[in-house]
Amino acid sequence: MDFERWEPYYLRILSEFGYSRAEDEKAARIIDSLVPDENIISIEEICIKDWSTVSVLGDAPSLSDALKKMKLRGIIVSAGPATARSLELGIIPDLFVTDLDGPVEADIKANEKGSIGVIHAHGDNIDRIKTYAERFRKILLTTQSAPFGRLHNFGGFTDGDRAVMMARHLGAKTIDLVGFDFESPTLKEGSEPNTKRKKLQWAKRLIFEENPDDVIIRMV
Repeated sequence: MDFERWEPYYLRILSEFGYSRAEDEKAARIIDSLVPDENIISIEEICIKDWSTVSVLGDAPSLSDALKKMKLRGIIVSAGPATARSLELGIIPDLFVTDLDGPVEADIKANEKGSIGVIHAHGDNIDRIKTYAERFRKILLTTQSAPFGRLHNFGGFTDGDRAVMMARHLGAKTIDLVGFDFESPTLKEGSEPNTKRKKLQWAKRLIFEENPDDVIIRMV
């Protein structure tokens, strides 16, 4: 999804949740200033792999059982805390998508083991950007607002739907959603349940309502 198509969704999200576009753009400038060029991987390098089939791992309680029972297909992309849970089972994702609002040490460990990090900047994670951004190698940077320089915007609000939208952008035609639950949120300490539910409904909308006709999405 290009930014012109994404921006109307973004403006609605800003209004509904009371977020600040100025803070999102500040976060993007900060992460851009902190990460050296040698730590950035290009889209061209990522696209060397075959993105036709992708498994996106979400953080629902069902994830661990699903990972024990099934064989993941294609490129493996973990979203948010799913990275830590996949590592616990010996699964190293090809990529992980994170806004650093979770078990960041697991993200760093995955990165050290070869996973490409897709690090997202927004106004609520500026402190974490300052703390952790320089510890990653081989990463792609994303923003919620207008992309610039080294920062991309594939669309997406939460780590999970952002991972799906990135996969579609990179050419995925079949996407397996593993460990996704849009009705029963997994709450972090201090999280507000109603806000989390609203975020999940946005994720569901962006994954399914914005899905092109030629892309198959399976809940597995």
